[in-house]
Amino acid sequence: MKSALFRRVPADPPHLKVCYEGQSFKVALKRRPTAKRITLRVSHATGEVVLTIPERTDVGLAQKFADSHGAWIASRLAKVPDRVLFEPGALVPLRGVPHRIVHWSSIRGLTQAARDSAGEPIIAVTGEATHVARRVRDFLEAEAKRDFALAVKKHTAQLGQPAKRITVRDTKSRWGSCSANGALNFSWRLIMAPPFVLDYLAAHEVAHLRELNHSQRFWKITYQLCPRTDEAEAWLKTYGSALHRIG
Repeated sequence: MKSALFRRVPADPPHLKVCYEGQSFKVALKRRPTAKRITLRVSHATGEVVLTIPERTDVGLAQKFADSHGAWIASRLAKVPDRVLFEPGALVPLRGVPHRIVHWSSIRGLTQAARDSAGEPIIAVTGEATHVARRVRDFLEAEAKRDFALAVKKHTAQLGQPAKRITVRDTKSRWGSCSANGALNFSWRLIMAPPFVLDYLAAHEVAHLRELNHSQRFWKITYQLCPRTDEAEAWLKTYGSALHRIG
């Protein structure tokens, strides 16, 4: 009896497998103490399928629920646009302008934005072909860091309140954030958006240095720093999810 009381509960699998009409889908399993019922969603941005279950729900029940929604999963995934991979020939936006990825040379050098012989914008990548995707991403992250550093410097100077530090990451749920100690974080994917969108996100998070909320005072500061706030918000609402399908 004593050994039964201390028997270890098996950990939840990170994913469930759902099969439907010859197709196989990977479903991420998330257990949430605050969940009241089983929910299933498909991210239009990333195509990820997520099943959220309450704390005490049995994994077997979760699997049955997922299996019963195979048709629904298939129909939702069919509506998610294909990903654009970082590979030679792919068109990737840089500051809102489509650039074609070109494997420029097998000799290692700097990845850079340039123009081909016809004058078309390209991202020229050097080194081994197998490293093209990583080099493109590294290049975009570096460009994002540079642009955000300049934008934050401009807005903090206008506000008169410095940021503690600036980082860029591949965030999924938000485009930027500001911590209580003044550290700003942004999604590197915003380097693919038009410059006024990146500038708006910088202004938005800089405004949080003064107002760590979304009060009227916060929005007043944001509009003062970035008059194109409404335009940038509209752009993100319409096109923002597409940025997560690139790379």
